[in-house]
Amino acid sequence: MTTALSMAIGFALFCLGLGMLFATLRLFRGPTAQDRVMALDTLYLSAMLVMLVLGMRFGTQVYFEIAMLIALVGFVGSIAMAKFLLRGEVIE
Repeated sequence: MTTALSMAIGFALFCLGLGMLFATLRLFRGPTAQDRVMALDTLYLSAMLVMLVLGMRFGTQVYFEIAMLIALVGFVGSIAMAKFLLRGEVIE
């Protein structure tokens, strides 16, 4: 791996970690439920991107499969939370 790619991956991981930190702060301090839902969306998206960057760093397929699972579970969770906030119930 070249030095430039290694530095870019390190910078990307740092930025994603910083974004996850700010999203966690919004999750705990969010004044409304919608802010908290958006913070959770940001957290799962950042976690998925961290897995993708780690997959590029280590060159293994396992991280890409984990990222796919995180995206699937996060999407379903977001839909369920949005439905709950709109209607007050998830399952009709």
